[in-house]
Amino acid sequence: MARILGYIATSLDGLITAEDDSLDWLFKYDDMNLGEHDYRAFLKRTRTVVMGRGTYEFIAGDSSHWSYGDKRVIVVTSRPIDNPKGPLEVRNDVDAVIRELRGLEDGDVWMLGGGQLQMAFLERGALDEIEIYVIPEMLGGGRPLFPLTGFRASPTLISAQAIDKGCVRLHYRF
Repeated sequence: MARILGYIATSLDGLITAEDDSLDWLFKYDDMNLGEHDYRAFLKRTRTVVMGRGTYEFIAGDSSHWSYGDKRVIVVTSRPIDNPKGPLEVRNDVDAVIRELRGLEDGDVWMLGGGQLQMAFLERGALDEIEIYVIPEMLGGGRPLFPLTGFRASPTLISAQAIDKGCVRLHYRF
């Protein structure tokens, strides 16, 4: 059975994007040394990437190439995607997607991005672990790491580690 994993960065004040939905604040840390926890190493461990429409639109709007090469990519949305940026599958039923992902035997799943879909997975008990990289930036406004929906949980801390440039890696199991 596939594990469904989160891997995300947040500002010190708990935001994943600035008020203008940009990640410029995070790109300042692109040269950060994450060692064995590097994004590329994490991506190699996964076979499937799942994201919501907002995350897909953000990625599709970027001029860089499609980063998910041989990965299976599923976008959960109720609207069709015309001229997708890369190869992907579209689904509209979160519960059906979770059942499908749980049946996979070919590697872990990355729940990419934050926001509504990540919270939908959390509310259904479908996010197994999450790595959160806390970046020492205060944004003052933007999109929160976890939307406030009334959902409550007490995940188990697997590890906490100070890393390069004053950042902290937190690893939790749900």
